[in-house]
Formats: sequence, C-alpha cells, structure tokens
Amino acid sequence: EVQLVESGGGLVQPGGSLRLSCDASGYTFSSTSQAWFRQTPGKEREWIACIDSNSNTGYADSVKGRFAISKDNAKNTLYLQMDSLKPEDAAMYYCAGSRYPASCSGYEIVYDYWGQGTQVTVSS
Repeated sequence: EVQLVESGGGLVQPGGSLRLSCDASGYTFSSTSQAWFRQTPGKEREWIACIDSNSNTGYADSVKGRFAISKDNAKNTLYLQMDSLKPEDAAMYYCAGSRYPASCSGYEIVYDYWGQGTQVTVSS
C-alpha cells in the first residue's frame, strides 16, 4: 500500500521558517519524482516545487529563493524548507509522488500518489 504522510505544518509568524516532511512508503521513492503543492479554500491546487531521481529541482516563481525541496532516499522522506514565510504562503501543503520515473514537473497529472496534507498558517 502506498502512503505519503506529511508533517511539520503549524503556525508561524511572517518572516519565520518551517520545515515540512513527507514520509513515503509502498513505491520506489528513489527512482521517481516528488513534488510539493499547496491549496487554499476556493482556489486551485498550486504547484510549489519538484525534485526528480537525479535531484534536479524546480520551483514556482512565488517561492523561488525562499523554499528549498530536498529528499533523503535512505529514509524515503521528502522535505520542504520554507524560509521568509509570508501570509500568502498560508495553505494546506501536499506532497506527491510519481509511480514511474519522470522529470521534475509542475503538472499534477505526473503524480500518482498524494498525501493528506499539512496545514501551514502564517500570521502574527
């Protein structure tokens, strides 16, 4: 059974940092691509960052320079380091994984597996 479990969300002040984690199991994490997306009520899900099997990364313009995606293949864990957080970064954050090897992509269709999400709130 495939599972993706996010953690690390919470309340942080503007300008603060959070590190999200996503523990993956049940599929070949190391040889496939992973990504982070986020969604706020009433809006479409937004791609944030991706990383492929060669650790090539990609970022949405809205988070470039502030967020960093990484992974630990030995632990089957995906990370998202979020710095300089802004109120507009508040959202439910989801990790996603592809079933097959794929290039780093911002398209949802690439990803077959999804976590349940972890909430990030940015407020003073």
